[in-house]
Amino acid sequence: MIKEKIISDLKSCMKFLKLEYNENFTVETPKNTDHGDLSTNIALVSSKLNRANPRIIAEKIAEKLVKKRDYKKVEVAGPGFVNFTLANSILHAALQTIVSTPNYGASDFGKKEKILIEFISANPTGPLNIVSARAAAYGDTLCRIMNYVGFHAIREFYINDAGNQVDILAESLELRFREILGENIGEFPLEAYHGEYVKELAHLLNSTEGSKLLHFPEKDRLERIKKFALKEIHSMQVNSLTKFDVNFDSWVSERALRSQGILEEALSYLAEKGYTYESEEAVWFASSQLGDEKDRVLIKSDGNPTYLVPDIAYHLTKFQRGHQTLIDVLGPDHHGYVPRLKAAINALGYDENALEVVFLQQVNLFEDGEQVKMSKRAGKIVTMDELIDDVGKDAARFFFINRKPSAHLNFDLELAKKKSSENPVFYCQYAYARISSIIEKAENENITITTEDINLKLLRKLNKPNELLLIKKMISLGAVLNLIAEKREPHHLAEYTHELATMFHKYYQKHKVVTKKSRDTTKARLYLISAVKKILAITFDLMGISAPEKM
Repeated sequence: MIKEKIISDLKSCMKFLKLEYNENFTVETPKNTDHGDLSTNIALVSSKLNRANPRIIAEKIAEKLVKKRDYKKVEVAGPGFVNFTLANSILHAALQTIVSTPNYGASDFGKKEKILIEFISANPTGPLNIVSARAAAYGDTLCRIMNYVGFHAIREFYINDAGNQVDILAESLELRFREILGENIGEFPLEAYHGEYVKELAHLLNSTEGSKLLHFPEKDRLERIKKFALKEIHSMQVNSLTKFDVNFDSWVSERALRSQGILEEALSYLAEKGYTYESEEAVWFASSQLGDEKDRVLIKSDGNPTYLVPDIAYHLTKFQRGHQTLIDVLGPDHHGYVPRLKAAINALGYDENALEVVFLQQVNLFEDGEQVKMSKRAGKIVTMDELIDDVGKDAARFFFINRKPSAHLNFDLELAKKKSSENPVFYCQYAYARISSIIEKAENENITITTEDINLKLLRKLNKPNELLLIKKMISLGAVLNLIAEKREPHHLAEYTHELATMFHKYYQKHKVVTKKSRDTTKARLYLISAVKKILAITFDLMGISAPEKM
């Protein structure tokens, strides 16, 4: 609201001064608070249009706008920046807007752009692990934020349920199944899946199918076992994600794509465009013509497609479904994979820049200062479920979100479990609970606030520096959310939430909210902290963490 007002005032001012302005000028919050509350570069980017020194233009703007009562100060800095310090009155009016607006910070920034966010996409061969948990927290939070600011973002999980790893799963499960029936299977193969979940699946398979399963021909038997395993593991993964408060809008199966002939369709498109050729009894993709470092095999000499073909086909379907931007969340070991996929998108006739890839760095678990070895045999946490059970869903999500995706994450298990200000999620949630407690105390003393009670005259009581800072921080929520959506970096929301919680805790330590000295001051301060509570609730919801009334 305030940013839009400054933009409007600047445009009106430039017209009044008979100066042209560059439409791409910005109004941003300066990093240094000494430079005011908001700063614009309009004089700098418009100087050429007016053939004038930018500082002279800036001085004319400042001289004109400083007369408006919404601005305490309008100053020129550097080569021609114009810095605004807001008057208390405009901050108090903004506070009323915060309280009265149901989804404060929401906007049409995204203009309903259709964005498909594919994240996790783990093989359906076992439980989701902590790497998947980080991807889940990142992708889900990004999707929530993007939809909040006007995008049409869809969460999608690509199920890699075809290929060699699924065959090994079926063979592993059959061995455990035979073991249950009393067969001596000898030493379990090294390449097989060894997890306890395979034994559990074997017992479930036995109770479902029984020994009659062994009477089927080998091919049919393994296919039945494969379908059973994929169904059960998929259900297991869905349950884990539900527990983590992540719900996908769509699930796409590689097996289904293969059965629908999408792979053949993609190969046909590439051939028609002249981007395939035969060599060494294989079919190749001429991806080097489109920016890849070398050509890639599509169909091996044995007639089977490489893993690249279903991925190309899958991305073809994304465009066919009408998505304008594709965001793929991948592990750090997939950097070399992107050029060949972009080349394929280009070859299929789509804009390769429509594909964005976010690389999530690895997660290291630490306990008592030492790195936890990822070994289930050692009884250490490796799965999403175990992490949630150990530290809780809220701590897990916040810790994953709180780190920039491109940075390695050292997850401190002991810190995540602490009930103290050292734990960032506890610290933020405690701010919310503390505000709830203060409001409850006021109500017990028959002090309540209604819309009729609040007016700008009463809000003038909010004139302490940290009260005004709280309001300014809350006002900036919309800009923070737009930045996150644009940069695909949800960690800014965790940082924002922690900063707001810190500002509240410091305020509360310095000023009593419910005070016998002045009922009006009490009501104004209750109004202020109720706004803080509302903003915290919004950020918590966007991060998928709970807002506890008591702690």
